Amino acid sequence: MDAKNIIIATGSEPNSLPVATGLATDEKYVVSSTGALTLDKIPKKMVVIGGGVIGLEMGSVYQRLGTEVTVVQHGPVICPFLDAEIAKSFQQTLKKQGMKFKLNSGVSDGVNNKENGVIVNVKNEKGEIEALDCDVCLVSIGRHAFTGGLNLDKAGVSSNDRGQVNINDHWQTEVPGIYAIGDAVKGQMLAHKAEEEGIAAVENILGEGGHVNYDCIPGVIYTYPEVANVGKSEEELKAAGIAYNKGKFPFAANSRARTNGDFEGMVKMLSCKETDKILGVWIIGPNAGEMISEGVLAMEYGASSEDVSRTCHAHPTLSEAFKEAAMACHDKPIHF
Repeated sequence: MDAKNIIIATGSEPNSLPVATGLATDEKYVVSSTGALTLDKIPKKMVVIGGGVIGLEMGSVYQRLGTEVTVVQHGPVICPFLDAEIAKSFQQTLKKQGMKFKLNSGVSDGVNNKENGVIVNVKNEKGEIEALDCDVCLVSIGRHAFTGGLNLDKAGVSSNDRGQVNINDHWQTEVPGIYAIGDAVKGQMLAHKAEEEGIAAVENILGEGGHVNYDCIPGVIYTYPEVANVGKSEEELKAAGIAYNKGKFPFAANSRARTNGDFEGMVKMLSCKETDKILGVWIIGPNAGEMISEGVLAMEYGASSEDVSRTCHAHPTLSEAFKEAAMACHDKPIHF
């Protein structure tokens, strides 16, 4: 098959533990996120290796189905990319639901006894080893670009040590006519990020100058409750020396959330102390994945927290919590 232009969009696949650990993926007892979607029965106990997005999403699903879930995370917090306040609230919520956490811990090895269960040996920061018995072990330690077998080098296309295709600012490789997007290149492994890049790459091919604003790519963790964000965290702003204002509003004070009986979490907004331009939005709570779109739109058009707070929001709706956080951000809250 011949083509004038080619876009590499082959996605990614889960990382797995080495065979030597005794916990090589077999997609039945030691599973990746793929295998976790096709288990033939609900396990009584599950150990999740990795406290990132996918591990928590899948663990949260099985937790709600009655599985006893234990998450092993190498660092001191889950989802370390999250705003620290949101991450703390998120972990507390999951703990209240029954999820267990082994933080600052790693997996040394294990034994897959198949139908007789899996033993996962977990080493904590003191070097102590604890054997965790489970029916299924979910390995969720990241993903890598699915570019093996494409013979990139024969085409003159280079990639890094993670298999990600090297591109310029126009998603073009060093070979004219060959482009790459999504999980096959650097950046967040998100379907909507890939979609935006695909459109932009085609626009560049057509000479229309496509663009993606990576500062306005939302992230969503599909647990219960959901966690969503766009822009910077408090920690990132502090590290960059940017002075900021913070506004928060709890769903516990939102009439729609109270009526629905689903009021865990909050909306948190960060804006520039000097200009009031919105720099980041963080939401944990009901419909967070839907609500974050307002934050994305506001940031895309350079809105201030006052711009959002002076925009009429229907009552009673969850979106009012977004408006209230914006009002609090420039010190004019009325329902807090």
